[in-house]
Amino acid sequence: MSSTGRLEYPIHSTTLPNGLRVVVSPDHATPVVAVNLWYGVGSRDEQPGRTGLAHLFEHVMFQGSEHVKSGEHLNVLQTAGATCNATTWFDRTNYFETVPTGVLDVALWLEADRMGRLLPALTQENLDNQRDVVQEEKRQRYDNAPYGDLIEHLLALNFGGDHPYGHTVIGSMADLDAASLADARDFFTTWYTPGNAVLTLVGDIEPADGFARARACFGDLPARAMPPRAVPEPLSPHGGVPRARTSAPVPASTLYVSWRTPALCSEDADAIDLALEVLGGSETSRLHRRLVLTDRTCSTAGSGVIGLAWGNSLGFALARALEEADLAAIEASFCDEVDRLCDEGPTAAELERVQVQFERAWLTDCCRVEARADLIGASTTQFGDPERVNRRIAEVCSLGPDEVRDAARRFLRSDQRAVLEYHRGPLGGVS
Repeated sequence: MSSTGRLEYPIHSTTLPNGLRVVVSPDHATPVVAVNLWYGVGSRDEQPGRTGLAHLFEHVMFQGSEHVKSGEHLNVLQTAGATCNATTWFDRTNYFETVPTGVLDVALWLEADRMGRLLPALTQENLDNQRDVVQEEKRQRYDNAPYGDLIEHLLALNFGGDHPYGHTVIGSMADLDAASLADARDFFTTWYTPGNAVLTLVGDIEPADGFARARACFGDLPARAMPPRAVPEPLSPHGGVPRARTSAPVPASTLYVSWRTPALCSEDADAIDLALEVLGGSETSRLHRRLVLTDRTCSTAGSGVIGLAWGNSLGFALARALEEADLAAIEASFCDEVDRLCDEGPTAAELERVQVQFERAWLTDCCRVEARADLIGASTTQFGDPERVNRRIAEVCSLGPDEVRDAARRFLRSDQRAVLEYHRGPLGGVS
């Protein structure tokens, strides 16, 4: 790291004629290469009545392509000593593997085959099989897990069902049932195109070699025009404190507070992240000290941000009540702490602590080639700037207490909150 706090990872990038962006960051410490492929498509791109299709399609992508049988993608790579997986989010879907250097060409060929030649293997049987897998995942992680419907309630409070961010990534059972083979084929044709993807290679590879291998595997895939896509406009902060109440047989009644905070691309996003870390990011935070240690009304308290690329992110805080504690009293103490932060801002010591924690976490991720590849892929996809990975520590640590205070005043005041009371009790609807 330089004296300015800027990291110095080498970053080299090019764009193939078909639109695929390729980024290479050489690191010869170990004979492995992290392959990371970000597609700029997530649940915000789904059409009404077809929620969950982006995540369902992530599963379908492992069911074979024109030259790869179902299950072979994972089997070939894992047999060769690689690790691989994929994730879906509101704004993106990413596929990644870390492979021994000698297996890199195989990994690239496998990714290229499913990027360009998935449709011959996209059958009704494969779709139905993965639909069942995703629906079982929904039952386990959302429908039958304590607080599993929390994200659904928070999205409804802050965005509403018609907003691109107004539904969960996993979607609804009814919409998953309704997804047809034609829907899946249209989704692939629309979004899984070279021009909507970023390929990042980090590890034991030189830039010219990485670009040549990418051209050899992906260069013959045809370019396809991207359709116009909805870009959510920023929503104003809440007024009037919208509230909802629900109940379920959960371990403890919990107060959830949320705000419409700046999107990742906003100038205020970093300041809000730091403010919420000061407020509730650790056991040294203000919420923990007030609600857990001083008032002794909660077993835990914290806050953070669900980062979203366009329009707004979602700031949140939670306070899990002890038995017999009153949620109204907890909320009053909570508002005291929020308004004190907005009025006074963080102390210099508080801000330095959360900035050091950010620096440690960023450096920890960057130490691993697979995590560094993912950070570079994110920076390129969402900001068009792979070099951002080198600037992040300096950017975040350059913010002062006044900047954090001013951002908090704009977006985190207690009268800008939405409130979800999640009570321990019999299963009930939302009111």
